[in-house]
Amino acid sequence: MGFEDKFNNTTENTTGKVKEGVGRATDNKELEAEGRGDQMRANIKQAGEKIKDAFRS
Repeated sequence: MGFEDKFNNTTENTTGKVKEGVGRATDNKELEAEGRGDQMRANIKQAGEKIKDAFRS
């Protein structure tokens, strides 16, 4: 997995955590759900990259 992909996935995951926290703090269910979605998307991308790396080796 390239450094840029790792960085982007980590950034998306962190952004999702922040959105979820802000949504929870402000009682904004939509923002909270969007944050959880961002985190799930980042985790799926990370898993896909790990699978690609396993087949490259």
